Amino acid sequence: QVQLVESGGGLVQAGGSLRLSCAASGRTFRIYAMAWFRQAPGLEREFVAGINWSGGTTKYADSVKGRFTISRENAKNTVLLQMNSLKPEDTAVYYCAKRSSGLLEGTSPREYDTWGQGTQVTVSS
Repeated sequence: QVQLVESGGGLVQAGGSLRLSCAASGRTFRIYAMAWFRQAPGLEREFVAGINWSGGTTKYADSVKGRFTISRENAKNTVLLQMNSLKPEDTAVYYCAKRSSGLLEGTSPREYDTWGQGTQVTVSS
């Protein structure tokens, strides 16, 4: 069974950068698609970026395209989210999630069966 632990969140000024990391346990990590979601207070959890099992296919929310980059290192059981040109509206708790298959298809949280505990990202104006 895969377990996920996020790190790398923090406080940054608008225009700055952060890199989030998701460390996964379990030998089967490499066969699953992975994604980052975020949730701001009072709002629903929303899809940010996803990557298929091999890293060959990625998908981004329109709000982060061109600023965020998702990647994975299967040999290290790690998924990364590089966030550049951060805006105050990026402030949220960011969650790493595992999909139940290796394919990157939908963006609904219901398609992901394992979640990390979340890491806070705060962008000041």
